[in-house]
Amino acid sequence: MEALREKKLPKATAKRLPAYLRHLKFLDASGVHRIKSKEFAEITQVPSATIRRDFSHLGELGRSGYGYEVPYLIEVFSHILETNEAKNIALVGFGNLGKALANNNFRRNENLSIVAVFDNDPQLIGKTIDGHYVYGMDQLAEIVQEKGITVAISTVPSQYSQAAIDTIVESGITAILNFAPDRVNVPKNVHIQYIDLTTELQTLIFFDNTYSQKS
Repeated sequence: MEALREKKLPKATAKRLPAYLRHLKFLDASGVHRIKSKEFAEITQVPSATIRRDFSHLGELGRSGYGYEVPYLIEVFSHILETNEAKNIALVGFGNLGKALANNNFRRNENLSIVAVFDNDPQLIGKTIDGHYVYGMDQLAEIVQEKGITVAISTVPSQYSQAAIDTIVESGITAILNFAPDRVNVPKNVHIQYIDLTTELQTLIFFDNTYSQKS
């Protein structure tokens, strides 16, 4: 299993792994323990040939005519995506969602840590709220350098998201998790992942409706 992390995956394949893992966890929670690439393609909207090719980069994960064991795929992908390197994270946006993320602060992975919180609200800047000091956005570049921050999470609403992401990019951060579903413009060297809570909930409901009817 350890050798899997050393495999050099095509960039396109690596970008699809988190989505595969998310869908597999939905399947597992729905009581589905084996799935074929054609069925998985319908769920993920990724062609079955692409799925088989992506999986083949990681060795023999399934058997022809039998499919893939969902729990085993979850184990493999979780192992590959788990980080053993400490990452300092900036949290941009300290509204209700931002506060929830900061207070949780990745308790299940000690290598991930939110070390600085930012907002543009004058009523928050300069205050310590729930144990978190709130910096202004104009301080982001300085604090990124000071604290060795390499990752940012943005919880800024869609209408202000582009401006927030621009400031994050200008600070030198190249890995961003964005909780605003609308796409933003970033340079090619910046990797951004979107979390759309509405889409995630709709996906969950789809799985619940589909696989509850089959059981």
